[in-house]
Amino acid sequence: MMQDQALYSRGGVITERNADYATVRVRIPAGVLSATQIKQLAKISEKFGDGSLHLTMRQTVEIPHINPENLPKVAKALEKNGTPIGAEYNEVVNIMACPGTERCKYANCETIDLARKIDQRVFGKELPIRLRIAISGCTRMCNSPLLNDIGIIGRIRPLRIPGLCTGCGTCVEYCKECAISLKNGISVLDENKCVQCGICIHSCPYHLLKSEYDHYQITVGGRRGASPRAGQELVTVETEDEVVEVVDKIVYWVYRSAWSDRFLADQMDEIGFEKFAEEIRREFGPKEEKTED
Repeated sequence: MMQDQALYSRGGVITERNADYATVRVRIPAGVLSATQIKQLAKISEKFGDGSLHLTMRQTVEIPHINPENLPKVAKALEKNGTPIGAEYNEVVNIMACPGTERCKYANCETIDLARKIDQRVFGKELPIRLRIAISGCTRMCNSPLLNDIGIIGRIRPLRIPGLCTGCGTCVEYCKECAISLKNGISVLDENKCVQCGICIHSCPYHLLKSEYDHYQITVGGRRGASPRAGQELVTVETEDEVVEVVDKIVYWVYRSAWSDRFLADQMDEIGFEKFAEEIRREFGPKEEKTED
């Protein structure tokens, strides 16, 4: 009975308006499923639900209208399918990610495997608040990482080698931020306008623009909803392993410091974000920053 009660109280088991039924949310990091897994989810819904599946905003799947008496069977079937019961309450919920360099021509970093690594480290950890994480492979940010509690954005800082520019103007045409202009027959970058999207590097037909600094920008404290708020930059790091370590430390900081029933965005100052950020930057900050320290 204790085991069954624990199952009923899982974050991925959501009581419906009609309390005689429950919706089950599934754990799918980055929203990636095989065709076989999708077919099996359909069979589980037909057998235990109403035959429908709901695709959520957080790249996961919900199976509606399940009799709570069947939850143990549903949980077993989902586990066997590699799509176990997910999270929804005060915990780390499904990790979102865009397609990344696997498929998107604008992406600066791989995202799917990174999402899986973060999922393995922190998914489902119980916290005072619900924690949302999103990964974007570039600064176009299609999945709104800045509006998540933790946002991860792949960026590239362009390097222009003096004397090599042909003045063709291709990078000027492709730059959506109007950060590049032609002066005296060569392209000139306004660093104050540059968002480090990498488009100029990818678009140069002569491959004369290079990457000076490939990195991940990590932000904290974003929020969706009626009063959206962009997250604050925490640190930039260069490797996937560093991203996972920083995310783990953010989750632990929230666990130790955050107040219940409030958005992280609304309590950043109270729980000492600046002090926490200083500690993270000392440990993980860019090499040039470490040298100056």
